[in-house]
Amino acid sequence: MRDPPLTLTAMAVVTDPQPPARTDPPASPDGGRRRLVAMAIWGVAFVVGWLVIGLPTDPAYAFLWIWAATIAWHSSRPWRSHLRFARDWVPVVLLFAVYNLSRGFADNGAVPHAYELVVADRVMFGWATGGQVPTVWLQQHLYRPEVQWWDVLASWVYFSHFVVALTAAAVLWLRNRARWGAYMRRWGFLCAAGLVTYFVYPAAPPWWAAQNGLIEEVARISTRGWKEFGMHGAGNLLNAGQIASNPVAAMPSLHTAWALFVVLFFLGATRRRWWPLLLAYPLAMTFTLVYSGEHYVIDVLVGWAYVGMTFLVVGLAERWWAAHRARRRRPDEPVGPADGDATRDAVDEAAVTDPPAVPANR
Repeated sequence: MRDPPLTLTAMAVVTDPQPPARTDPPASPDGGRRRLVAMAIWGVAFVVGWLVIGLPTDPAYAFLWIWAATIAWHSSRPWRSHLRFARDWVPVVLLFAVYNLSRGFADNGAVPHAYELVVADRVMFGWATGGQVPTVWLQQHLYRPEVQWWDVLASWVYFSHFVVALTAAAVLWLRNRARWGAYMRRWGFLCAAGLVTYFVYPAAPPWWAAQNGLIEEVARISTRGWKEFGMHGAGNLLNAGQIASNPVAAMPSLHTAWALFVVLFFLGATRRRWWPLLLAYPLAMTFTLVYSGEHYVIDVLVGWAYVGMTFLVVGLAERWWAAHRARRRRPDEPVGPADGDATRDAVDEAAVTDPPAVPANR
């Protein structure tokens, strides 16, 4: 049977294995009431932490809140169930801490690339913006000394970068451990590819170019909407000061890459009538980053290309590994009726299956 072509949507669903049998004990009869109380306590604690410490803009800090939410949601389960979550996630959090720390050293004191990014945006959009880069044009038309409602929305979209991908991963861990593994493989590859690019091609954002006279004045306003209400981000709790901050890690834009990655991973399992709503998220993130001076449009486009490369490369690697496992099976090894053929069994072990067909009238 010929494999379907690897379209972008198909690549987003190349991993959809059946979930393993649940081994957690059943919830107690009063689980619903306990869950309601526990989630209410979590919500109050989150608001207090948000106002006192700040929004969870650090992976470790965000992980603690997400873990606490899973404990509250499954409050009737024994602690060993919750400790398994921490056991599986500690390596992930440590990797993200290393990622943040390494990104801070990516420029290594070198002069970042900036002029060619300005030229790229002017070539693509100068005909519609009077020769300006989109960031300058947007701020000339939308920026006001007083915070506007769209500034508040933009700040919340910007904040979502720090929690949406982690929350999606946590839900997958709770519901389908095999798909969680597929998600983390792709997410890890995407972050690694971006980090390598930061070292190879350090690039400066529009606000940096404005400060150095390459373009007209640009205000860095990504968190402006929070400050209007006296809020702030918790920052990088695992790193001293601003050591993990890198002002020249603009190419590619992993903010928009993460947004598109999450949407594409779940797109094939979502009814088509919801697709416009899902796809609006990476577009909203793109507008936020360009308007706030954090990225050029070319950064966004390269970030999207990295997402496509991620699904393609990791999907092909998983298929190769599944075929490799199938070839290594002993010829005389019996195949049970529940297992299907050898290839299907190997694919299940590798947590990979071919994408399901999507009905046209879905």
